[in-house]
Amino acid sequence: MPGEDILQDARTRMGKALEATNRDMETVRSGRASPRLVEGLRVDYYGQMTPLQQLAGIHPSEAHLLTIQPYDRSIIAAIEKAIRASDLGLNPTNDGAVVRLAVPPLTEERRKDLVKTVHKKAEDGHVAVRNIRRDAQESIRKQEKAHEISEDESRKLQEQLQKITEEHVQKIDAAARAKEADVLAV
Repeated sequence: MPGEDILQDARTRMGKALEATNRDMETVRSGRASPRLVEGLRVDYYGQMTPLQQLAGIHPSEAHLLTIQPYDRSIIAAIEKAIRASDLGLNPTNDGAVVRLAVPPLTEERRKDLVKTVHKKAEDGHVAVRNIRRDAQESIRKQEKAHEISEDESRKLQEQLQKITEEHVQKIDAAARAKEADVLAV
């Protein structure tokens, strides 16, 4: 059926939007030290902005301490600079070979700010899913106008598309609630 490929494409794209939203939420700091917190930080590596995860091994040594072991010791200063320039609010230290990043417990005010950030990232995910739905609806309408599918088929496809959209929005909401609980946990 001509419309089924539109639904499958929308389902795939919405799945990718969900994954991207989840990855984005993982970068929001919670009370514990997580490598995801700094993996995506861009470090100036010989004039090239490179993700930290490609330049160093990142390990949580304790609940509130990350250890960053660069593969090339000459970039320790660049790593520290990138961490300080980020909006994480963390202060790195180094011993010449390893960068240590203490993740202090969050204050109540900071937790509330981070919850707002989580909600914003969830809303960005909702917008992405709705945009995919809109594109798919346009494709279905075009097929209906071109008489490739009937009006009934078009209505059925749009109802199925709405169910798929609601599914993905619910998954984003669930991920946001889980991250919010993680951020608010003391």
